[in-house]
Amino acid sequence: MKELIKSGISILSILLLIACGNNENKKKEIPQNKKTSVAITKESEVKINDDLLNAIYSQYTHLTVALTQGNIAEAKLAANAIEAGAQKISANSNLVTSAGAIVSAPDIEKQRVAYSQLSNEMAGLLKKAGMADAELYVHYCPMAFDNKGAVWISTTKEVRNPYFGEKMLKCGEVKETIK
Repeated sequence: MKELIKSGISILSILLLIACGNNENKKKEIPQNKKTSVAITKESEVKINDDLLNAIYSQYTHLTVALTQGNIAEAKLAANAIEAGAQKISANSNLVTSAGAIVSAPDIEKQRVAYSQLSNEMAGLLKKAGMADAELYVHYCPMAFDNKGAVWISTTKEVRNPYFGEKMLKCGEVKETIK
């Protein structure tokens, strides 16, 4: 009887360890999935009056999330897609140049510098095109680039700073709304 109880306790201990391990893994995965699903859900609600610009903006949000998370490889993927789309907008070589600089940048800091230029271009294009549905927010971080400041565009008022990422995730404010 004692051996049955000991083996039962051993099995129960193993099951608890496995269960605890699985919960830890799920906890680690959930925040990443939530970030991704929130971005996808929010972006699907945005509609810009220019279809090509709408597609480019979708990749711009991918780029913003990648920079916020400090993910160099994802930033390069998104910037490559922006560069390809921007080449179809004949009047905007600055967008192509900025996206290309992100693709070829050797580190996250150089990507963020080029992203600042790209964000300025995107803001101008989005204001000109206008929104068919929803609105976008132009955020401003006064501390970016040694207090020179920089903007980025978001579908939410919540600040998630791509210039500092996790170091200063909430640094910034909404400066303008694009309708």
